[in-house]
Amino acid sequence: MKICVPVEVNNGLDSRPFGHFGSAPMFVVCDLESGDLSTINNGDLGHEHGMCQPIKALAGNVVDAVIVGGIGQGAISKLNSMGIRVYKAKGETIKDNLELYKENKLQEFPRNHTCSHDGCGHH
Repeated sequence: MKICVPVEVNNGLDSRPFGHFGSAPMFVVCDLESGDLSTINNGDLGHEHGMCQPIKALAGNVVDAVIVGGIGQGAISKLNSMGIRVYKAKGETIKDNLELYKENKLQEFPRNHTCSHDGCGHH
């Protein structure tokens, strides 16, 4: 199980999840089986609003889930169509969110979620 968390600064498991998937400079990918962490630079950082291409952003890397502060409906639909589940970050750090994920305490974004820019950190 590989979980992707968009971040602004990579501090490993102490990194803070970024407020919006598409405008995150990079992603930290956590392999729950091996405990390995890897970093992917956002390959789609310059996209127009609403035009996020998650597979391009992830540079073709395969992940099972995304944990993020905020995300637009288009990106959710594209990720879901690739079999990737998208969860709302609740914890302060990646480590906190991974624990919440393992305890089934993170809420999955609905496919019809729209980002209103209120409190989600979406830039």
